[in-house]
Amino acid sequence: MSDTRRDELAASLAEVEERIAAACKAAGRARDEVKLLAVTKTFPALDAALLADLGALDLAENRDQEAGAKAEEVAGLRPDARIRWHMVGSLQRNKAKSVVRWADEVQSVDSERLADALAKATKSALDSGQRDHPLDVLIQVSLDDDPKRGGIRLSEVSHLAERIAHVGDIRLRGLMAVAPLGTDPAEAFGKLARASERLREEHPNAREISAGMSNDLEQAITHGSTCVRVGTALLGGRGLASP
Repeated sequence: MSDTRRDELAASLAEVEERIAAACKAAGRARDEVKLLAVTKTFPALDAALLADLGALDLAENRDQEAGAKAEEVAGLRPDARIRWHMVGSLQRNKAKSVVRWADEVQSVDSERLADALAKATKSALDSGQRDHPLDVLIQVSLDDDPKRGGIRLSEVSHLAERIAHVGDIRLRGLMAVAPLGTDPAEAFGKLARASERLREEHPNAREISAGMSNDLEQAITHGSTCVRVGTALLGGRGLASP
């Protein structure tokens, strides 16, 4: 069964890589400017381990409860794999201590209080030896000001960025967003690109733009995305995660 699944994942990964390469070429960008983030939420640890075998070492989850156990299981399955785990889902402050135990990066920071909680949790984890490096973070922005989809208003980015830059133990890497439903993704990603330009004027190291998923990664790459978050196109429909 695992051999069949490995073949399925290898074929899907090749197709996604072709799409990314073609989009980069069309945009006049180098392929290595765009990172592929495999979103393994709801899929079992074995799928994540197989993706790691295939070279997809940046993996993403959106629920801390599922992710912590999965990351631990994958580490047991592939102890030598240099996997980098990313939290891309909405995160409550009371989960900060838990998430810093497994995540290398949190892409969904949307408030000062969450940034403070992550910084405090990261410092504690560093002091206790649970981590050996600071936590990278991205600010999640809303491109349509709909609070249900998460993210802060574009007008609030500068203020939150300053807070993150000075709180310590977390490192601001850039912005993350989701194209609003029912709108032109290209227009939304263009807005995000302009926000990123403004952010880099004040924080030159905040160069990441996490944008684009299975259905709109080409438009995101055209508008400067440095990280596409792909789940369905890689793994198929909704999976059943390990308990």
